[in-house]
Amino acid sequence: MQVSKTINAPTHNVWQVLIDTKQWPTWGPSVKAVSCPQRYISAGLKGKIQTIFGIWINFEITRFEPLNSWDWKVAGIPATGHKLKEIDNNNCELIFELPLITFPYALICLRAIDRIAHLAKDVDTTSDDSD
Repeated sequence: MQVSKTINAPTHNVWQVLIDTKQWPTWGPSVKAVSCPQRYISAGLKGKIQTIFGIWINFEITRFEPLNSWDWKVAGIPATGHKLKEIDNNNCELIFELPLITFPYALICLRAIDRIAHLAKDVDTTSDDSD
């Protein structure tokens, strides 16, 4: 199953928000904090997220295609997939892919997409993503 929304921001801006672990707690309703060795994700990156319940859980980025998509495992279980489709220079579609059994989580993902859309409007396009 998937949830998606068209975002009125360039693909690059939305991508910067998606891969910036410092912003995950801002847009991810279930993420309270992140601990990992680098700010921006890449394939194979491992770290921990703190849930809103205060529990720290391991994560690993299992697939990473720049400006396109990334997948991860949380607590060793395949979790939400994140995809971007460019519509034009100033619009893109953000898609969250979810296992069917996590259907109720779709509402949380829709809230996250709205937050990402808001954050993407304020991305500094002069910054690099190598931190």
